[in-house]
Amino acid sequence: MNQPSSSSPASAADPRNRLAKVRIVLSNTSHPGNIGAAARAMKTMGLSRLFLINPKKYPDDEAVARAAGADDVLDMAVVCKTLDEALAGTVFSVALSARHRNLGPERSQARDTAPLILDKAGEGDVALVFGNETAGLSNADVQRCQRTVFIPADPEYSSLNLGAAVQVLCYELRLAAHGGRPTEVSRTVPFASPAATNDDIERFYVHLERIMVNTGFLDPNQPRRLMSKLRRLFGRVTLERDEINILRGILDAVEKNIPGKS
Repeated sequence: MNQPSSSSPASAADPRNRLAKVRIVLSNTSHPGNIGAAARAMKTMGLSRLFLINPKKYPDDEAVARAAGADDVLDMAVVCKTLDEALAGTVFSVALSARHRNLGPERSQARDTAPLILDKAGEGDVALVFGNETAGLSNADVQRCQRTVFIPADPEYSSLNLGAAVQVLCYELRLAAHGGRPTEVSRTVPFASPAATNDDIERFYVHLERIMVNTGFLDPNQPRRLMSKLRRLFGRVTLERDEINILRGILDAVEKNIPGKS
């Protein structure tokens, strides 16, 4: 059985180091698929420390399948017998609970609580504690934590899957860690050609006007404000050289099909 370990010391200025201090604790999880879903949710948001208290069925192939590539989070998961064991060495812990309780720690929304959790992570390990899929956390478990956090779901239907709840909390932590603007990741290569020069654009307007006259769309004796309006239309965007070439290619194709102009 893996044993709890403290995260390595690093600069508090790097958001990744704050997130590395966060433990996601799942208590008495009954379905192994939810463990895998939680691992996946954690990895997508940059968290990696998963603690499991008396999981009903773990390890399990379904947990691996639902992790969808977050196998490393599962491999490093710490399996504990008690909540005290899962919280050992932490400086702050938060219980996730949708229920209002007469006794217990202060209650606040996930988004409001995320900055506090990360602030505490600057002092040491912190934990987010999630209960069983059916029963949630006991009053005793909630009272072991310093804060209760809830997700403000629609009161008409507030039932939230365990994996989804972990995803929401991990997202809020990532958002807070990066000042509300996490780094975007894209596998696509942005395409852009050089901006069209003034000469390119003016030649396009000359070409466009000629085609409109030759097709009878524009009466050169009564031009009104057509060209001015077209200049305003194309002026709303920064035309690229490739775009000008495409537009002029279309005009060339039209010109070749004008009777007597080929």
